[in-house]
Amino acid sequence: MAAIHVLVVFLSCISTVVRCEGDEDDAYAQEILNSAQKEKDWLVSVRRKIHQHPELAFQEHNTSALIRSELDKLGIPYTYPVAKTGVVAQIGSGSSPIIAIRADIDALPLQELVEWEYKSKIDGRMHACGHDAHATMLLGAAKLLNQRRDKLKGTVRLIFQPAEEGAKGASQMIKEGVLQDVEAIFALHIDAMTSTGAIASIAGPFTAAGCIFEAKIVGVGGHAALPHMTVDPVLATSFAILALQQLVSREIDPLHSQVLSITYVKGENALNVIPSYVKFGGTLRSQTTESMYHFRQRLKEVIEGQASVHRCKAYVAFMEKDHTPYPAVVNDKDLHRHVDRVGRLLLGPDNVHEAKKVMAGEDFAFYQEVIPGTLFSIGIRNEKVGSVHSPHSPFFFLDEEVLSIGAALHTAVAELYLSEHSI
Repeated sequence: MAAIHVLVVFLSCISTVVRCEGDEDDAYAQEILNSAQKEKDWLVSVRRKIHQHPELAFQEHNTSALIRSELDKLGIPYTYPVAKTGVVAQIGSGSSPIIAIRADIDALPLQELVEWEYKSKIDGRMHACGHDAHATMLLGAAKLLNQRRDKLKGTVRLIFQPAEEGAKGASQMIKEGVLQDVEAIFALHIDAMTSTGAIASIAGPFTAAGCIFEAKIVGVGGHAALPHMTVDPVLATSFAILALQQLVSREIDPLHSQVLSITYVKGENALNVIPSYVKFGGTLRSQTTESMYHFRQRLKEVIEGQASVHRCKAYVAFMEKDHTPYPAVVNDKDLHRHVDRVGRLLLGPDNVHEAKKVMAGEDFAFYQEVIPGTLFSIGIRNEKVGSVHSPHSPFFFLDEEVLSIGAALHTAVAELYLSEHSI
């Protein structure tokens, strides 16, 4: 009986400890979420200002000025310019551990087709990928972290990065030293397939490595009524395009995702003339950076081989100077688990999902080539407000409820990581 009594007392003590820890976690989550919610009107205002004045890669001067203005109001020190238009702020003790949170700030060359009061004021430009929201959520985190700076057991570096959309802004930021002494980096990206109030994360490969290419097949043009007097580049191009599709189906492990898409073919306009050359191009994507480079080499060999079979010459270019191949985003397992735990704490277990791998590219991968990092998705899907369209759509529309949620997540991810890794 005495042994049973001791066991009951022991289990009661454990229950009390667990309940206390749970209560503390709940109180912390509610505190962060409440603080973020109080800033909702400000967050919406900032996001709409950015949305109305979209700027393309390395041209984000007004966006950068707005970010710096808000940081000035908060009294947060920052470095500018970094990578032409980027801003890097810092909050905390200045000592280790140092972590970074990144938000991209550039827009797309796309005409907004959503009619609403705060639509883009610049024809042919639009924040159709949510970077205006990303920048706003990081500013929100800056405000919350600054309010809680006495609780930070280390340093948080906030990276407002230009030129994510195909212009390797991350690579330039790294060259200018933004990762110095940083041990981990986090970022989020809006997701129109996940409901507002939820996140999705995954360890390992997440987004694809990718590059673009352009090919020119040169033959001998002539009258279409005399094909035997020509060397037809149209025929060679047709065979090359068909042969390229066999690379995925016959040379790639079917368990590894690969995509090769031809996005344009261009010859001459006359209907009765066989052209002297044909240009075509597109993009290829792969689940891993290594297989992307192998894929790229085989693409070149196939195009040149098919051209030769049809007595033509081929020239293949990958235009790396202006279009650097993007590596794959591969999420660090430990950092993924950290995001998963924080998400469950703030949003509840039912609102934390396993992300699906995507074949889009993301230059966050450049940071991950230097230090461990994780990129996770934050949901914006809300049929009631029309937030259902995928990024890069002219009908893309954001559920602005996500802004305070993202700010809270950034804050908790940073604060709890520093608490767990402080010496």
